[in-house]
Amino acid sequence: MRPVRPLRSARPLRSVSSLRPVSSLRALSPASQRTLGTGLVVFSLAATLLALLVPVYLFGGAGTAAASAGTAWTDDGEGTRQTPSGPLTALDRDFVRRVRLAGLWEKPAGKLALERGTTDAVRMAGEHLVDGHTELDQRSADTARSLGVGLPERPSADQQGWLDQLRDSRGAVFDRLFANLVRAAHGKVFGLVALVRDRTSNALVRALATRANTVVLDHITVLENTGLVDFPHPGDNEKK
Repeated sequence: MRPVRPLRSARPLRSVSSLRPVSSLRALSPASQRTLGTGLVVFSLAATLLALLVPVYLFGGAGTAAASAGTAWTDDGEGTRQTPSGPLTALDRDFVRRVRLAGLWEKPAGKLALERGTTDAVRMAGEHLVDGHTELDQRSADTARSLGVGLPERPSADQQGWLDQLRDSRGAVFDRLFANLVRAAHGKVFGLVALVRDRTSNALVRALATRANTVVLDHITVLENTGLVDFPHPGDNEKK
């Protein structure tokens, strides 16, 4: 049998003592030291830049999505005005107008529910809508008068379309349509109320937002208590 050749011995590792000590770097020429120092600085800057860019690359999409999820409102282009009750921004003015605009279709919708609702819960929701928006209409009118904000006098085209749908329906069809149309609209308004209450520096607008928050939450609750609200609400993306 042919004898097995022994394995070639591995090259021994260099001992720690054989490595060049750091102090020997001092023996380098000044030019070499400057070159080495520049290289270290460039490397450090590159590492820092990479550390900053990696989170942006990995999570930048989430930040963009969060920014795009903000509550919609309309800028009238008039900027911020100073008033006795504090600065009045475009967001503030849009909110005062939208409170009025909501009442222009939701109060008539509530009256229809009182007349046509087939259950006590639907009629109760209608009563809350009428009472709540009667109060908010007066508050928004008073606030607008004090701040010099013009208010709409009729519902928007979309709101008029929702009212027309309600007026053309009867019975159980009306009940379900009423609960879902009005609940979806209130969900959008609720987001705007919270945004304004958080951001406004105007005392009158803050007071209106505080009361609107209570009224809108009450309306959301009584509409859901009808047991007819479908989740998610149909038409959510269109309700403003």
